[in-house]
Amino acid sequence: MQNLKALLEQLNIPVAYDHFNTETNPPFIAFRRYSQSNFGADDIVYEKINNYYVYLVTEYKDTSLEEQLEQVLTNAQIFFNVESEDYVDTEKCYQVVYSIGYKEPKENILSV
Repeated sequence: MQNLKALLEQLNIPVAYDHFNTETNPPFIAFRRYSQSNFGADDIVYEKINNYYVYLVTEYKDTSLEEQLEQVLTNAQIFFNVESEDYVDTEKCYQVVYSIGYKEPKENILSV
């Protein structure tokens, strides 16, 4: 998870897992794991793949920042899909939700 956070921080905007503990003004990114799709055999996990939602929150529709995020993901060879795009009236901001499958680095997986 820390590797993913560091990757997202390349955009030079605040990044947090799930939520911020203090009020944070847009633009910012929040991300959280929603499932796991591991690859394995013989009761051993060979590759951990965590599925995350990445929430890009901006004050206005910011296609430039969206393109930057997509380029960071592409450069890291992370496949993504845009799940939704909404204007959150109560917060007066835009939210673009990406789903990604993130392979954990092999050093974080137990060796047999």
